[in-house]
Amino acid sequence: MSVTVFRGRSLPEKAAVVGYGAIIDAFNLALPLPQKIALISEKHKIYESDDWKVLTPRHRPRETLYHQLVFAIRYEGINLLFFKKLFEKLSESEVEELLQIEPTGQYTRKMWFLYEWLMQKQLAIPDIGIKNYVSLVDTKLQYALSPGEKSARHRIVNNLPGTVDFCPLIRVTKKLEGFIQEDLAGQTSRYLQEIPKSLLKRASAFLLLKDSKASFDIEGESPKSQRAARWGQAIGEAGRKDLSHEELARLQKIVLKKSRFIKLGYRKRGGFIGARDKETLSPIPDHISARPDDIESLMNGLLETNNKLHSDPVDPVIAAAVVSFGFVFIHPFADGNGRIHRYLIHHVLAKKGFIQQGIIFPVSAAIFDKISDYQKVLESYSIPLLEFIEWRETPDHNVEVTNDTKDYYRYFDATLQAEFLYCCVKNTIEQIIPEELEYLRRYEAFKSRINIVYEMPDNLVALLVRFLEQNNGKLSKRARTKEFEALSDSEVHDIEHQFNRVFQERKAEN
Repeated sequence: MSVTVFRGRSLPEKAAVVGYGAIIDAFNLALPLPQKIALISEKHKIYESDDWKVLTPRHRPRETLYHQLVFAIRYEGINLLFFKKLFEKLSESEVEELLQIEPTGQYTRKMWFLYEWLMQKQLAIPDIGIKNYVSLVDTKLQYALSPGEKSARHRIVNNLPGTVDFCPLIRVTKKLEGFIQEDLAGQTSRYLQEIPKSLLKRASAFLLLKDSKASFDIEGESPKSQRAARWGQAIGEAGRKDLSHEELARLQKIVLKKSRFIKLGYRKRGGFIGARDKETLSPIPDHISARPDDIESLMNGLLETNNKLHSDPVDPVIAAAVVSFGFVFIHPFADGNGRIHRYLIHHVLAKKGFIQQGIIFPVSAAIFDKISDYQKVLESYSIPLLEFIEWRETPDHNVEVTNDTKDYYRYFDATLQAEFLYCCVKNTIEQIIPEELEYLRRYEAFKSRINIVYEMPDNLVALLVRFLEQNNGKLSKRARTKEFEALSDSEVHDIEHQFNRVFQERKAEN
């Protein structure tokens, strides 16, 4: 039946909802609608937008569960959360009956494999006798492992980019394919090869501190420089150690240091992000974290998936999005999750050789520049889930989840998160790093001039530059009567001239 509105969403034209959206609605499955819903138009025109995949009347599936499922797999890809929720509603006999409609068809075999993989239960169906294998994930629709593992029972190649305990999926989009085709890692490597090693070493230290401070800024904190430097040092070591429960615990200790009020390690209580009622202190969640009892299995799955992605040629930024956003959605710690989430971006990119050793680019600074978009990307996952998470308030005004929610953290579509992360990586590579390197070039030229003429120590030059930057190229009366009282008026005038010649030109060029 053609409609113009579906579950509160206005359709781009009068059309019939099909595939995953139609089945979720018909069976009232407890999961959010896909970000992109499939439609059958009354017109003969195929097109897509961020929210809709519009096909023609000749693509319309028959109105049976089996044929709608075939359509969904063929045109929308694999939705693991959907299949888990559907299989929980159907009896084994209903599933077996479904699989007998076209018992050797590739889509039937995919459904069969998914049932036994997701439910960890074998149906009373004998191994299939045909020879040819078919990949579970269509790589024209979603990113997957290469080549994957063969299942002789189903004649399916399992190329899912994860494990049954943790397997987010990312759709192939024009935006992501465009980023991948740009070969940003190759561009960066060629660009950095032209930078003098001494300048690159200095820039690396500067960028580490910049990233660390930005990561604290995102959390709304203003750490002392010592704390930021300590976290910057940890970021600089990203990729050197393998991820493990112990390594994540070590990172949390570095982030929190001597926190007297936070119990370190995986949470033993519920968790949420959001506000509180001013009078009652009752939670008003924007995000509800995974249940404490589920954290160990979820983190086992995340770590195992990280290992799979590391050993596979899957794109590094795609892999980083899966691991880092998966971690922050689980929110395994009472505090420190956000900074470790961003550390994991560095870790995966370093492990997969995305950028040359010795330079860590400040992706947190790029995220901070896009902080409103970052918040929207986080909420695009968290807000739709609130409808399906049952919870009650605890005596200490925390949340206690009362239904089974672990599948929501295992299986989700990370496409928006991957697109956002790639935007940040591109901005870091094409703007932030070149700008910082250019600034250091000019700083070194200015310092060299000051050292030659005035024999000023480096720490005083750094203070001089900061004062001049703060006062639009002029040395304030306060600075002239205190730190730089030894300078004559003509010397101050010369220093200001040199500073403006070196640094203000940069502003004019930009």
